[in-house]
Amino acid sequence: MEQITGRALILACSAVGAGLAMIAGIGPGIGQGYAAGKGAEAVGRQPEAQGDIIRTMLLGAAVAETTGIYGLIIALVLLFANPLIGLL
Repeated sequence: MEQITGRALILACSAVGAGLAMIAGIGPGIGQGYAAGKGAEAVGRQPEAQGDIIRTMLLGAAVAETTGIYGLIIALVLLFANPLIGLL
C-alpha cells in the first residue's frame, strides 16, 4: 500500500478548499437575481425613474459581486500559487 506524502495531502486539501471557496458564488448569484427582479418591478411601476433605478441596481450588483470575486481569487491561489507547498 502506498503512503500519502505531505505534498499530495496538501494538494488534495487545497483542491477541496478551492471547491469550498467557489461556494461563495451562490450568495452573489441569489442577491443579484433578487435585485434585478426588484429593479424590473420598480421600472414597471415608475418608468420615468428608469435611469436612477438601473444605476442603483448596477451599483448594488457590483458590490454584491465582490464576494464571488474574492472566493474565485482564493480558489485560484489554492490551485495555482499554493503557499502551503513551500512549508514542506
